Amino acid sequence: MKYFLLTLLAALIIIQFFRIDKSVPEYNKTQDFISQETPPETVKHILKKACYDCHSNETVYPWYSEIAPVSWWLASHIEEGREHLNYSTWGEQPVKRKKHKLGEMIEEVEEGEMPLTSYTLAHSEASLTADEKAALINWLKQVNSSL
Repeated sequence: MKYFLLTLLAALIIIQFFRIDKSVPEYNKTQDFISQETPPETVKHILKKACYDCHSNETVYPWYSEIAPVSWWLASHIEEGREHLNYSTWGEQPVKRKKHKLGEMIEEVEEGEMPLTSYTLAHSEASLTADEKAALINWLKQVNSSL
């Protein structure tokens, strides 16, 4: 048992040397979702607190992003989030894709799928109240109908 624990400790120390890439990809800020769609301040605040960490190039990495293997999971989660929807490149998307993504955003928020529970457990401020969900959904529907 002693050798197992020492081996486990050594492995945990060694994996700390395998760091994630936390560099911020360059992007044209005029193409950002908030710049393009100009939401009211309340909706802008909701988007920033509940969506932008995983779905934009404006990720703010928390302290635990320094600790492997949690950092690896976090990096994978952010990469997947950006692949699915990246608010930083919103203006570069064709209208058809924007409408599709807006529909998905509405559906995900309505069904309580976003923000992810795993994210809100660590970031309680990202949890959305019923009023915030309603405000976000109503605004997203307005944007979708105006495209």
